[in-house]
Amino acid sequence: MTFRNSPRARAALTAAALSFASLCFAQEPYPNKPITMIVPFPPGGVADLTGRPTAAAMEKVLKQKIVVENKAGAGGDIGMAQVAKAKPDGYTIMMALSSISVIPEADKLLDRPPMYTLDQLAPIALISADPTILVVRTESPWKSVKEFVEDARKRPGEITYSSSGIYGTLHVAMAMLGDAAGVNLHHVPYTGAGPAITALLGGHVDALATGPGTVIQHIKAGKLRALASWGDKRIEALPNLPTLKELGYDAEFFIWSGLFAPAGTPQPVLAALRHAAQEAAKDPQFRTAMAAIETPVYYLDAPEFQKFWDNDAKRLAVVVRKIGKVEEKQ
Repeated sequence: MTFRNSPRARAALTAAALSFASLCFAQEPYPNKPITMIVPFPPGGVADLTGRPTAAAMEKVLKQKIVVENKAGAGGDIGMAQVAKAKPDGYTIMMALSSISVIPEADKLLDRPPMYTLDQLAPIALISADPTILVVRTESPWKSVKEFVEDARKRPGEITYSSSGIYGTLHVAMAMLGDAAGVNLHHVPYTGAGPAITALLGGHVDALATGPGTVIQHIKAGKLRALASWGDKRIEALPNLPTLKELGYDAEFFIWSGLFAPAGTPQPVLAALRHAAQEAAKDPQFRTAMAAIETPVYYLDAPEFQKFWDNDAKRLAVVVRKIGKVEEKQ
């Protein structure tokens, strides 16, 4: 038997081939194919309206197409779980909302197996943060939060509101108001902010809490009336709109939009994505797109975003436990 045909030779050749393949893979540039950005909600919501211009701006830096894919359902749970379990290679990323922290806590509350956990996701960058606002149709009888609350007290459970799903951002905001005002409102969940807004405009529900960017055009067009915001200060785009805290209600809630990748994504890949997000946040076309929906850019790089996310997750966990168990009903 010659050395070339011996088991030792074959093993050596196999090891050399694997080593060479690993070296080639390690040196393979990122990205070398299109990237998918999952938006775990339908079109027309905050994550979608923020995600699309972000993707377009990041493409310029990464020199690869970023395909935005709406994966709605279960208040964002389905799309978020898909990304949490995706291959950590940088080719699947996500534009998520603050509800990313709410859903795992709700799973604990409901004693159901979580579809994902927070440690399965790695933050890339925070892109925006805006307080929710309370809107009703202009033909509704309520011209102030005081009138809205007084009517709700007279008719417990009769005033309806739409949301992006049970324990989603829009549900949590309204539940906070209901608790602060001591009123019982009837929750009608939808698959995302887009359908929830359509339901309000169509007269299927009475009210909605959502990000300003998703309804500002309807307010300007005279179709919707804003009553208050959940902010810590007045919104620049709606300077006459009072905050709930100004009105005496202890309710504060922000819808933030952030980029995530699956945990375990290699650091050089995360660094490339962080750089692209940072450049995107400064891109003039991106800024113009965000200004068009009057949503302020609030950029934080991964380390700062991680701290922000940790603190927000703790606060929202308390809110979810306060809301308690909610049975799904349409």
